[in-house]
Amino acid sequence: MSKHNSKNQFISNIINAVPSGILLCIGCAVSMSVESKALGAFLFSLGLFLIIRFKLGLYTGKAGYISTNPPSYLIEVGLTIIGNIIGTALGGTLLYFTRFGVSFSEKASAVMASKMSDSPVSMFILAVFCGILMYSAVEGSKRASQNRDFISGLFAVVMPVMVFILCGFNHCVADMSYFFISGCHNPESAPLYFTAVILGNALGCNLIPLFARLSKYTSH
Repeated sequence: MSKHNSKNQFISNIINAVPSGILLCIGCAVSMSVESKALGAFLFSLGLFLIIRFKLGLYTGKAGYISTNPPSYLIEVGLTIIGNIIGTALGGTLLYFTRFGVSFSEKASAVMASKMSDSPVSMFILAVFCGILMYSAVEGSKRASQNRDFISGLFAVVMPVMVFILCGFNHCVADMSYFFISGCHNPESAPLYFTAVILGNALGCNLIPLFARLSKYTSH
């Protein structure tokens, strides 16, 4: 690949990931707009469903395939998280300046206050469990699509998203959305928190494929 094409691909990976961040901001907004936590979790899943349908870039959608791709794939994953950050910053900041901004900011600040006051170990572990669910959603949707089974694909996306939200697991991009909607609540704690969650999500996303490969290896 030429340097020009390589540069274009880098830019393309970032641009493709920006809408994902915006969509998750919308998911956070609707989740904060309803009284029922279960309904909010259900409606939030629209974000991931559209990301998958439109084939947009999402960190937790790509991180689960690190173990089955060459090392250069890490660059694509890294560019994706950059695009997601840009998208959440854009979407979250715009929501902050709407007539719902004060209400959204208060609710998002409460969410992030709880998450950022947690211990680093707990932050990481809760992110690992979220990563497991996100890989299950993405891979489950792919397999259902291959079988042209729309209903199974829908359940494969909606159920894991609802479970991670209702359990309070940590999703780095969703939490970035809350962070920017809150007006950047407690920015001093953000580097530690998001580092722990990004790494935890990555590990969780890769556990199922790693164990699947190990199972095949030991069966020979």
